[in-house]
Amino acid sequence: MKENNFYPKQSLPRTKTTLERPIQILSKKEKNMPNKEKIEKRSIDINKTLVDALKQMDQLDCKLLLVFKNDFFNSIVSIGDIQRAIIKGLNLNESLESCLRKNIRLGHTEDSKDELKHLMQKFRMEFLPILSSSNELKDVWFWDDIFGNEEPEISQFQLPVVIMAGGKGTRLKPITNIIPKPLIPIGEKPIIEWITDSFVKAGVKDFFVSVNYKKEMIKRYFDEIPNKEYAMHYFSETEPLGTGGSLHLLKDKLKETFFVTNCDILIKQDYSEILDFHLQNNNELTLVSALKHYSIPYGTVETEAGGKMTAFKEKPELSFQVNAGMYILEPHLLNEIPENTFYHITDLIEKIKSRGGNVGVFPVSEGAWMDIGEWKEYNNTMSRLGLTANL
Repeated sequence: MKENNFYPKQSLPRTKTTLERPIQILSKKEKNMPNKEKIEKRSIDINKTLVDALKQMDQLDCKLLLVFKNDFFNSIVSIGDIQRAIIKGLNLNESLESCLRKNIRLGHTEDSKDELKHLMQKFRMEFLPILSSSNELKDVWFWDDIFGNEEPEISQFQLPVVIMAGGKGTRLKPITNIIPKPLIPIGEKPIIEWITDSFVKAGVKDFFVSVNYKKEMIKRYFDEIPNKEYAMHYFSETEPLGTGGSLHLLKDKLKETFFVTNCDILIKQDYSEILDFHLQNNNELTLVSALKHYSIPYGTVETEAGGKMTAFKEKPELSFQVNAGMYILEPHLLNEIPENTFYHITDLIEKIKSRGGNVGVFPVSEGAWMDIGEWKEYNNTMSRLGLTANL
C-alpha cells in the first residue's frame, strides 16, 4: 500500500459507552417515540433492495437509513455500506440484508448527553439510534436537531486538483457565446467556484486549471476574489488535446497523487473516502462512477434460436454505472501520455489495463452527481439545489 503521509488519520477514542451491538439484537419501535415522522421517513425494510435504499437516500438527500424487520429495529445502512457492496460486485437488486454490517454504533438511554453528542461528532453520524437497557428503540437523535446548521467535520487532505475548464461548452449555447462554461452561474456563484469551494473544505490549497476558450474571463474572475485561501495555476493547450493529452502539460509540475475533475459536474461525496479507496487498493487511476437508473416503459422479451421466448419482463428498470467526470491519478502516469497528441483519458485507462495496472471505480448514487453540461441537466441541478434558474 502506498505511504499516505499527506492524509492525516483521525484518532477516534472510544467513550466509556459501548458503541457497538451485534446486529442480531432486535428492538421494537416505541409507539410514542419523539421524532416519529422523521423516523418513518428514514426507515426501510430489510427485504428492500440496494437500489431501493439508494433511491430513498437520494429522495431525502441523506446517506443513512434505519433498517427494520417486521416492525423491529434491526440495523442501520449507510451509503458507504452500499458503495462497498457494489465494489464487491453485489447486484443492485440484492436485499439490504446482504450488505449490513455485523456491528453498528448505538446510543443508550443510560448514556449522558455529552457522550452521545461526542459519539455523533466523532463518527459524523446523521442520526444516532437510542436503545433502552432492554434493547427497545426509544429515540433517534438527528444531527440537525442536536447541532443545528453546524456541519460535521470533513477529513482533510492536501493534494492538487486539476480542473478541465478549456472547452467551448457548445451544448450550452447561446450563453457560452458570451461567457465560458466554467463561469455559468449556479445561484450566486459559477459552477467552477462550487467545485473549488468543495475541495477547499477538504483542505485543498492548489488548483491547476486547464484553460483555452475565453480563458482571460476565468482568470479575471478568480483574480477578483478577495482573500482566497488557495492558489490557482493555469495551463493552456495551443490546440485541443483531449482530457488525457492536456494533462501531459503538467508532467514537471505534479509529483504527488492528484484529483482531476471536469468543470461541469458537482459530486456530493466525502472526497477523502474516494482517496482512501484509491490508496487502499493501490490504484494507479480511480474513476468515479454515478449510478443511473432507467425505466423501460414497455414489457421486454428475451428469445433464443427458433423464436422461442425465454423470458418476459414487465417494464423493467435498468441500472448502469456511468463515468461521472472525476478521477484520481498517480503522477507517474503523466509520463505515459504522449506529447502534443490528442489523447482521451479513456485511452490512458486502456493503456494501464493493457499492462496489468490497477484501475478502480468508486460509485456514487445518482442523486450525488450533478451535471450542467446541457440545459436539461443544468435545470435539474438548479432544482435539486433549491435554486431558481436565472439564465
